[in-house]
Formats: sequence, structure tokens, C-alpha cells
Amino acid sequence: MELDFSVNGSKYISEKIKEALGINRRYAVICGNWIIDEPVRLPSDFTLVMEDCRLRLADGCYSNIFVNEHHDTALGKTAAGTDRNISVIGKGRAVLDGGEYNGLSEKTHLKNGMPPIWKNNLILFTNVKGFKITGISCRNQRWWALNFVYCSDGYIGDIDFCANDTAVDKNGNIYHGISHSRYEDILVKNADGIDLRCGCHDIVVENITGFTEDDSVALTGIRWDLERYFAVEGASSDIYNIKVKNIATSAFCTNVRLLNQGDIKIYDIVIDGVCDTSENSPHMERGLYAVRIGDTSMYGSRHSTADETYNIEVKNVYSRGKYAVALAGQMKNIVIENIECAPETQLLLDERNF
Repeated sequence: MELDFSVNGSKYISEKIKEALGINRRYAVICGNWIIDEPVRLPSDFTLVMEDCRLRLADGCYSNIFVNEHHDTALGKTAAGTDRNISVIGKGRAVLDGGEYNGLSEKTHLKNGMPPIWKNNLILFTNVKGFKITGISCRNQRWWALNFVYCSDGYIGDIDFCANDTAVDKNGNIYHGISHSRYEDILVKNADGIDLRCGCHDIVVENITGFTEDDSVALTGIRWDLERYFAVEGASSDIYNIKVKNIATSAFCTNVRLLNQGDIKIYDIVIDGVCDTSENSPHMERGLYAVRIGDTSMYGSRHSTADETYNIEVKNVYSRGKYAVALAGQMKNIVIENIECAPETQLLLDERNF
């Protein structure tokens, strides 16, 4: 059934927030179907409730749906500008929708007048201490759906994804369902679910479902354009004390991925409960990995050392991808237990001595 959307959704939500703050109320409830054409800024100590609400990005716009109040400001890149205690809670049918793809990709990022690729995140939080995102369905993300940079003390739970599975062949024919042999046909590439980037720590991610074109949950410590641009003065870039639990997704690349290169550390990570749900998926063929730690490819300045990747526990994993667990690079204190493979799946790809 085709939904009717009201325009000026960004203004509607911002006015709801302003109205609540005007009477010293730290929450607002939004309902209905709205078109979003610019990011809504969420203030500290505030809860936004999406109740039977669908927010869809406007055709052709380059925008997030939600950012924190001091995101992309000079103050927001300092300890004094840290935003705190922000929640987005879904009740009933609560959907964030990327809508029609806008052509912004990692290949077009900052080229020929294009904006940065992170304008395509549905939620982008930078330098937030204390946050909660729960009860949300994400649809048609234009890149990574939920992105967190230098954020801590957070909870992300009960999130469902359905990425765009459109492909376009060399003759311009459109079809649905993506495959590794025809990767170049994929319209929206690298459409992750949840990304915890540099500086993220003390976060729980759990009860994640659905289909993601790339990684469902990624913990990534590299200094790319994103991390350099949103670096917080004096803050550590390490990723640590993260719990990832109950991930039941169809992931074209990896259900849960850990990657750190350069001098950035990843440590004290628990991954407990990963289930590949891709059998008979209409969106994708068999994925590659259930859990992946490290990479033979170079994304940062150098590969990590064993003193930079350590204290990682992986348990209770079911995979039907090419590999259940893949390891690359140096690491120590790695525990891997209770891994179950479908008949066509190899238990371990160990490339630690590349």
C-alpha cells in the first residue's frame, strides 16, 4: 500500500522539540509519515519517541535524518561540546527510510561538488556520551544506516534492516537480488547497518535483524576522512568495551566485523550470538563471513599489532557464508567457541601471518 507523506518533516520535528523544551519537558512524541530534507538536531538530555511514524529522506537531498545538537560544529569537536543522554525510541511502526538513492557513494564522495558520504547516514552521532537507539526499522539506507563516531555509554537494540537490493546491469536493466559475481551491478554499495567508528566505547549492540548489503555491525578503527573530520580534541581513538549480542541478519559481507589499522586499538570486545539468516533470502546470495577480525587489505597506515587488537571473545555463532570466522593481522587473547557451520561453510579462515 502506497503511503501518503507530509512535507516539511524536519521543521515539524524541530518545532516539537522546541515546544517541549519551552515547557521544560525533556521528551517529544512524533507520529505520521513525513519527508525529511535536512537533519533534525537532537539536544542533550532529550528523548524523541517515534510512535507509528515513518521518516523518509526527500528525493535528491543529501542529508541525515537525525544528528546530535553540536554535530559538525567547532564546539562539538571538543570535550566541552560533548552532547549527552540522547534517545530515539520507536514504538509501534517506527521507520527511518532512505527513500530513493541519490547517487552519493564512496566513489563520488567530495568529488565534482558532491558532499561527504556521511551525509547519507540515517543517524549520525558524533561526540555523544550516553545515548539509546531502540525499536527502529531502517529501510533503503543510502550508505551506513546508523553511524557513531567518538560516542560512548550507549545502547543500540531491537533494530531491523532492509537495505536496497537493486542492481543495474551494464545495459541499464534493473533487477533485484545481489551477487558477488556481479558486484559492480549493485546500486547502493557498502550499505552497512551499524558502524561504531573511532573513539567509541562502553556500548551494547543487541537484537539486530534483517538484511544489510555489506556489514550488519562493524567496529572500525581507521583514520579515514570521517574520523579525521570529526576527531574530538584530546579524546582517545580506541574502540573498547563493546558487547555485540544476538545478531540475526542476512549480511552480504559480514554479520559482525572488527577492523583496526594504524595505531588505533580494539580491545575488550564480546561477540555473543551471531546467526546467519540468509538461507532463501530474496535479497542476496550466500554471504562471506559471520565474524571477521582484521583484513589483509590496507585501509589505514599499517596493519595492527597484537598490542592493538586483544581481549576479544567470539561465541555462539552459526554461519552459512563462505567462512564462519576470519582472522587477519596480529592479535592476542582471542577466544572463539561454539561455532556451527552449514555444510558449505568453512569454519576458519586464518590469515594472521600474511
